[in-house]
Amino acid sequence: MSGPPPATAQAGDDAETVAQSLEQPELFARLYDRYAPDIHRYAARRLGDTAADDITADTFLLAFRIRSRYDLARPNARPWLYGIAGNLIGKQRRAEVRALKALARTGHDPVAASWSESWVEDTDSRIDAQGPLAGALAALTAGDRHVLLLVAWADLTYQEVAEALDIPVGTVRSRLNRARRKVRTALGADPAFMGDTAEVV
Repeated sequence: MSGPPPATAQAGDDAETVAQSLEQPELFARLYDRYAPDIHRYAARRLGDTAADDITADTFLLAFRIRSRYDLARPNARPWLYGIAGNLIGKQRRAEVRALKALARTGHDPVAASWSESWVEDTDSRIDAQGPLAGALAALTAGDRHVLLLVAWADLTYQEVAEALDIPVGTVRSRLNRARRKVRTALGADPAFMGDTAEVV
């Protein structure tokens, strides 16, 4: 995976932070400081920097408004925030699919220039794979694409994806397996050839 690791060092404090913010709203800013860069990076990879600014701001605004409904039994708020961001990204699904299809046609898009870095090791293959990879992602259902990208780009565990999307872990596994299979087929790569990247794709 490219980019810095997720900000989870203080995740154990998240539930307490949310609870305290009900009486002291300014404390909610701790979650923003902790997770906004991760949320922005994820949204930017899916929709571009301009949209990512709005998605990030809206994610934390909505999270703040509904914080009284947060499940305090979950110490880590990161999946919850990705779930909110994902719902907001879902509302711009057409824009995302348009961008993926454009990339599939032209083979180049500055927003997605690094997309294939997590999928293919070799530089030449990386260049060749951008178009087909984008086409494969565009062809996935929204639910399958969302699960795949939460695992591949947000580094969420299966359990965290289940929490983020409010679906059973079994559903996460089945969607992920289906998405990986479709992407592999579209790229014409068999798992043995892909080596370690088969764990992501």
